Amino acid sequence: MKIKAIISFLILCGLIFALNTKFGDVPPLGKFLDPDGGFWANAVTGDLESEELQIDGLRDEVSVYYDERGVPHIFAQNDHDLYMAQGYVVARDRLFQMELQTYDAAGRLSELVGAAALPRDQRTRRLGMPYGAEKAIERVKQDSVSWMVINAYSEGVNAWIRSLEPKDYPLEYKILDAAPETWEPLKTTLLLKNMTRTLASGNSEDRTSNTIKYFGRDFVEKFFTQKPQLNDPIIPGSREWDFDAEIPEAPEELYVPESAKEVEPYSTPDGIGSNNWAVHGSKTASGYPILANDPHLSLTLPSIWYEVQLHAPGVNTYGVTLQGVPGAIIGFNENVAWGVTNVGSDVMDWYEVEFRDERMNEYRYDGGWRETTKRIEEYYLPDGTVVRDTVVYTHHGPVTEVGSRLNEERAPAYHALRWIAHEPSNEIRTFYHLNRAAGYDDYVQALTYYDAPAQNFVFASNENDIALWVNGKLPLRWDKQGRTVSDGSDPKYDWQGWIPREHNPNIKNPERGFVSSANQESAADDYPYYLDDDFASYERGRRINDLLRSMNGITKDDMQKMQMDSYNYHAATITKDLLEWVNSDSLNEAEREIYDRMRDWDYKMDADKIAPSVFKRWWSNFYASVLYDEYQKTDALLRYPPRDRFVEVVKYEPEFKFFDNINTVKKETREERALYSFRSTIRGMTEDYGEMGDNWIWGRVIDMDIDHLANIPGMGAQDLSVSGSPESINANNGNAGPSWRMVVEVGPEVKGYGVYPGGPSGNPGSPLYDSMVETWRTGGLFELNFYKSEPADYSYSISLKN
Repeated sequence: MKIKAIISFLILCGLIFALNTKFGDVPPLGKFLDPDGGFWANAVTGDLESEELQIDGLRDEVSVYYDERGVPHIFAQNDHDLYMAQGYVVARDRLFQMELQTYDAAGRLSELVGAAALPRDQRTRRLGMPYGAEKAIERVKQDSVSWMVINAYSEGVNAWIRSLEPKDYPLEYKILDAAPETWEPLKTTLLLKNMTRTLASGNSEDRTSNTIKYFGRDFVEKFFTQKPQLNDPIIPGSREWDFDAEIPEAPEELYVPESAKEVEPYSTPDGIGSNNWAVHGSKTASGYPILANDPHLSLTLPSIWYEVQLHAPGVNTYGVTLQGVPGAIIGFNENVAWGVTNVGSDVMDWYEVEFRDERMNEYRYDGGWRETTKRIEEYYLPDGTVVRDTVVYTHHGPVTEVGSRLNEERAPAYHALRWIAHEPSNEIRTFYHLNRAAGYDDYVQALTYYDAPAQNFVFASNENDIALWVNGKLPLRWDKQGRTVSDGSDPKYDWQGWIPREHNPNIKNPERGFVSSANQESAADDYPYYLDDDFASYERGRRINDLLRSMNGITKDDMQKMQMDSYNYHAATITKDLLEWVNSDSLNEAEREIYDRMRDWDYKMDADKIAPSVFKRWWSNFYASVLYDEYQKTDALLRYPPRDRFVEVVKYEPEFKFFDNINTVKKETREERALYSFRSTIRGMTEDYGEMGDNWIWGRVIDMDIDHLANIPGMGAQDLSVSGSPESINANNGNAGPSWRMVVEVGPEVKGYGVYPGGPSGNPGSPLYDSMVETWRTGGLFELNFYKSEPADYSYSISLKN
């Protein structure tokens, strides 16, 4: 009996240990399944009831009213309490999301999930992300208003964290067997720098250098310098510039890297962009402006955005913000509305550097040797392991070791990174003033505080002003500087200061009656400064402008319809040509049926149509069939032609030499490429989806998923049937798309409408977790409850007191 008792006791001890220990990615099952403190504790059932809560640090009482969609409306008596309450309610809804994003931005994900995340963390720190955030927080400290705002917000987040017991932790903490840590102001600047990484870290210098060496300068000029005929820049050519630009002196010869370099590129995914526009009252039914904005980003649950109203003496604003950032980033107040799209200017340059010796203490610069600095980065893994990494810094920025696939015997090259994210900045002050802006002058003044990532800020006011500024801190360069890998030893390749803020492309109340942007080129050719040669293709921007030019008596419903427009401008420019190049007499019956569908298509990427699915694959196959044989002759990373210029070349140059397949004796033609790619498209779709039928419709082929932020299975929204494409105004693309659709009618009584694919709550156990996904999918907009005073009608409320 004693032996059995001892065995039973040992088994029980082992079971207790197993249930409370994390093995790999599996959470401690005892904690996770605990009915009182495990995942069951996160389920939300029944209606929420109003409550009063004590929070240390408040200076007066704050009321938070939640409307029928769960959106908080915060009414405070002073700025400190307003932002403290915002931090509190955002953390209440989205704490894990806030923390996960800052762990990623700081290069600390491996602390949560282990060594699998170490390469990403190392990449993050070698890019200088924490370094840039530390410089930003020092800038914020120099501004008393911003420092008050960011500290009050942090106090609110920490007040919520202190109120939690382990059983109350968001579900993801239980899965990871982790706990929230104190929120420091640095975390907010990390989040802002993370947006710079998302929106302003694209680079193609190595690819362009390689392409020049491989195909020659004429190829690069043809595809990357020459603009498409249908190019429609954000600031039109009718805008006259009333300043003299002082352009730095360029080197006599462009630097040529020693050999093909393998700088790891960060290319912005197709479909990450945005649209915005504002229409003057002269073109609207009300006589007052209407503003629309729909930023396109990777979509997740919870959503990247958090919806909120902020009301205190001197401010009454409504909009969306990043969880972890005080204020409203996109939104409106009683007088003005504003929205943003990404500029895409080149603010990230790689410099080839030469070190004096393997110690890397000095590097060649301006005919001599300059000292480096070194930063020790430490990574703490869950098993107690500490990994240390030394990152070398030049005056350009952090250094990355770069191997070469073309010459394995060559010693590694080194590239230093100059990036706008390393600059001290204080974007918080911009949104503080935008939230309080009364008119155009306030809007322009607010933008002077904004550095990165550069954004196209669209504006409308009840004074019947509309405007758009291409805004941010933009490097002053000689023409095409930074297009290729730079010489790290030559001062002429350094950034030569900044474009004067007042010289940034901008326009106010243009004669055409509207302003707009869709990530296309910032300004027409007469703008004197070089910004980049790699903006988004013109299609979305031109479609927006074509529609707005043709419209009068515009209403909110017209703007809402435009945001859901699925017309594919790219398809409209090339489909007829592809069909003409195909010899339809050579097609079999099944091929002819698909050919006829394409011929009758209206170029709209509608979810219930087959033609969009065929076009997307056909174009991709045609593009590849023309270029891949030449591109695959080298292991070097090369730059591929942009879609809009490539269309022009293949349409108007029937003897374009790339039509010929260099791997065959026969000389292929454009027509043969079109037929071959058409047939390979049909074969590929049949293999993937079966015979042509419902499985071929675009709503299924687009494979639209909104995954959980941490890719936890079962916590996302999968297989959504949506219309649109990256070339459409409704720019859906697999797991990226419009992350917030907003339409605002300014005037004597401002009215706002909006939706995002998610819900206020970050808790998968709450009905408010994904409550707006279906409305977003079908193009609906909610009228936003913008209260001028504390509401009498609300779902529930929280009274916050000291």
